[in-house]
Amino acid sequence: MFVQQFFVFLLFFVSPGQQSFLTFYIFQDADFLQEALASTITVDDFTARLFKIHQQILKEGRSQSIVLGLNRSDYMLDQRENDTPSLKQIEINTIAASFGGLSSRTPDVHRHILKMAGRLEESERILDNNPAAGLARAIAKAWELYGSEKAVVVFLVEDVQRNIFDQRYVEYELWKRNIHVIRLRFEDVFKAGSLDQDKRLFVDGKEVGVVYFRNGYMPDNYTSEQSWDARLLMERSRAVKCPDISTHLAGTKKVQQVLARPGVLERFFPDQPQAVQQIRATFAGLYTLDLGPEGDKTVSMALAAPERFVLKPQREGGGNNIYGSEICQVLEQVKESTERTAYILMDKIHPTPVRNYLMRQGSPLKISNCLSELGVFGAYVRQGKDMVTNECVGHLLRTKSSEHSDGGVAAGVAVLDNPLLF
Repeated sequence: MFVQQFFVFLLFFVSPGQQSFLTFYIFQDADFLQEALASTITVDDFTARLFKIHQQILKEGRSQSIVLGLNRSDYMLDQRENDTPSLKQIEINTIAASFGGLSSRTPDVHRHILKMAGRLEESERILDNNPAAGLARAIAKAWELYGSEKAVVVFLVEDVQRNIFDQRYVEYELWKRNIHVIRLRFEDVFKAGSLDQDKRLFVDGKEVGVVYFRNGYMPDNYTSEQSWDARLLMERSRAVKCPDISTHLAGTKKVQQVLARPGVLERFFPDQPQAVQQIRATFAGLYTLDLGPEGDKTVSMALAAPERFVLKPQREGGGNNIYGSEICQVLEQVKESTERTAYILMDKIHPTPVRNYLMRQGSPLKISNCLSELGVFGAYVRQGKDMVTNECVGHLLRTKSSEHSDGGVAAGVAVLDNPLLF
């Protein structure tokens, strides 16, 4: 159920432009992805399957020079004792970044509620926000560059769609531009999809110009070998993929951890110290669990003070992170094994709780200590060496009770929120 918070508060807004450049630079650097994921793919079957497709595409040669990225970089406001608060990155989502559609509607909801409460002045401080239009604008540009007015845009979706209304708002923006959208599953692509001699993708006789993945980010999304075959077929095609397999891998937790190592950002921004400084300032502490002295040190550090950290597997979709005493339980089981390399360790961020009301299905309305997470949507289109567009297209604010360590809106823990400017 779509739920929202009644009263909202201030958070700060940051530009995703450099993050988009970084994601694209990683996409281009096959050696970096190989180095970064070398340990992970030996123990994590899902990442290994994705990486195998990545290698096959590199071997065959990419069929499309147009790159479409619709990313969401998530942050929390870290407030340490006696320190200035600062935004710290939780993660970057390079595939199926959600809630751009629904968060385009929440400003009007909160403005209306504030007006009903007699708080007209506050209602005028709600930020305008329309990520759906911006995401669709980038998809439309990629479709235009593809160069066929008859081509359709495919939304690659799950068998059971729990967040369909969020997707529909982006879809409707494309229909406004007279761009034909069809919704398909992996199964549909496998059964009815094919490539012609020019590697154009056809499904049921329709040429596909853009594939927008709203599925394929979790192992359970691939219900059979046919699902993997369908993913490979789309990756081999001339259709613009959002994301392509390399960009998908660029958003993994292991890559995030490797980027935080000294000297790595300089690899991608060799003559831009200011960009390096700005990006690095958003990193929380990130630590490897690879076998060796450095990984051993990480294990010891986590076991000694698990309350300071979050243990993260290579999974998307929310609800996968490990906290507190459970960190010790997991690490005690894998600390002497290569299995530990399937995880990374991250400093736990400490936002200042705010008293507020959460409206959730099946829960009584009561005041709670609340924490918020800010997502910043970035959209970019690149053709060959040219960056055609790279812009911030909106934001997402999710708020939950401080009693919950993990879990998002879809899990019924967090609610959709809006920043209120002061």
